[in-house]
Amino acid sequence: MDSSQSALSCLSTVDCELSTVVIDAYLDHLRVERRLAGHTLESYARDLRALAAFAAGAGRRPEALDRPALEAFVRQQMTDGLSPRSVARSVAAVRGFYRYLALDRALEQNPADDLRPPRAWPPLPKFLSLDEVDTLIAQPDVATSRGLRDRAMIELLYATGMRVSELINIRAVDLHLDEHYLTCVGKGDTERLSPIGEQATDWVRRYQRDGRPELVKAGGSARGRSSPRMFVNARGGRLSRVGFWKILKAYGRRARLPASLSPHVVRHSFATHLLDRGADLRAIQMMLGHADLSTTQIYTHVLQARLRTIYDRFHPRP
Repeated sequence: MDSSQSALSCLSTVDCELSTVVIDAYLDHLRVERRLAGHTLESYARDLRALAAFAAGAGRRPEALDRPALEAFVRQQMTDGLSPRSVARSVAAVRGFYRYLALDRALEQNPADDLRPPRAWPPLPKFLSLDEVDTLIAQPDVATSRGLRDRAMIELLYATGMRVSELINIRAVDLHLDEHYLTCVGKGDTERLSPIGEQATDWVRRYQRDGRPELVKAGGSARGRSSPRMFVNARGGRLSRVGFWKILKAYGRRARLPASLSPHVVRHSFATHLLDRGADLRAIQMMLGHADLSTTQIYTHVLQARLRTIYDRFHPRP
């Protein structure tokens, strides 16, 4: 006996049969008059059985539920682990069911009128662990000019949290390596300063000295095809966003990292790792170039996890 059957046993046999009849009549209406697809009907049937079980648990029939009870039913579904998409579908089924009852004059007032599912939380950003970042950074063959370029780009991306469009547009004049910072132009043509760590600085220097001249020379830049951008492609021209995306994905596959790896995942990793080590959220906002702090606050899931760990470790009664 499943949970819905168990709950329905709280009602009398007559009430249970009446609830089943009403729901079946609505499903027939959807099948015959609305011509809903079979899989949609199956989903709606499950949703309405769950509603009937919820009502039975309260000793009521579905037709007798009021608005607070329906809102409690929706909250229960979220608590039970249904995805926001599944809850939204369930709410649609419930609203349609009560609209059908109201039109059929089985109800004087529709308690599901304007019933809405809870607003879904935005998905948390995907990010790499420290070990995964180290594995990714170690992939390029730095004995080659391309490998030097790729190592410098990945180091710089992780060191600054720049967007890929900002990274590929960096020029030599934007780099202040002696002072360990760079300038970049972000969204809205807003210029900002980004600090650079020692390791990223060293790899950018090596690329400038040993990698870029070789790529420019191999591309025949003497005929005017060299790009003013710091990071160039194999022909000495401008490296595109798609070009770097393909480079990063190839290294990710080699390192057996998740298929979701992208330049933005590295950016998320930068922010997450800084916050995990106690960096101020406002400072991270400035480094990421977010216009609004609310955009940066998605990373506070890291703070929540750290606080939970601290609590479990130090509270006398965890």
